[in-house]
Amino acid sequence: MAVKSFHDLYTWQKAMELVEEVYRLTQFFPKEETYGLRSQVRRAAGSIPSNIAEGQGRESTKEFQHFLSIARGSLYEVITQLLIAQRLKYITEKQLQPVNGLTDEVGRLINGLLNSLKP
Repeated sequence: MAVKSFHDLYTWQKAMELVEEVYRLTQFFPKEETYGLRSQVRRAAGSIPSNIAEGQGRESTKEFQHFLSIARGSLYEVITQLLIAQRLKYITEKQLQPVNGLTDEVGRLINGLLNSLKP
């Protein structure tokens, strides 16, 4: 079955789940982080499915690959920011575990999609 919309991409669907989890996890960050780390990690998380969607809507495979690469960079940014939050004791390792599973899965899916687009 051909992909008709970015909604059909399993990678996009899992990235959307990751956004939801990041929002849940960051809602309890300290108030002073409202416009700092919390805002930054949420924007980075939202960038992942946004770039997947934008790339899928582009004219060429090369452009899609470019946007998937940006999405992967945003994923790494999310991972790094959540590790910073853990080091600052805003979240525990136990709280981070479900999100770590999703970041691993989304990373594998983005890499798989990139590999499937290679000539």
